[in-house]
Amino acid sequence: MDASPYARFNDAIIEEFRTNNGTVKQFGRGLVLMHHLGAKSGTERITPVMGIREAPDAWLVAASKAGAPDNPAWYHNLLAHPDIEIETPDDGTVAVHAEALAGEERDQAWARFTAISEGFRSYEQKTTRVIPVVRLTRR
Repeated sequence: MDASPYARFNDAIIEEFRTNNGTVKQFGRGLVLMHHLGAKSGTERITPVMGIREAPDAWLVAASKAGAPDNPAWYHNLLAHPDIEIETPDDGTVAVHAEALAGEERDQAWARFTAISEGFRSYEQKTTRVIPVVRLTRR
């Protein structure tokens, strides 16, 4: 069976990230590759996402899914299996623990995404859900 257009897009991003030491033409050096396990299947998956470096040992990722009405599968995977690895442009592979943010902490983190990207502002306008933000902290 052929891969979906979404899977082919992600595969191309992953390849470009790895080939160019973390730089992807469309996204610069702003991506991280999350290695996570399927919540039900336990199958390893790799998902490229925008990552904001919050501190030397912490990154923020937003479960925006381009403003879709539901959260991305990777978000559910992180809730089920929060200890994952990420690949970063500057630190290589890092073992991290994922924590979904809530309340004011989530709102402040989300504001960082909307401040740097019109895309994230438009995602918020497209959906009625509160877009989750996850902190990935080095283990």
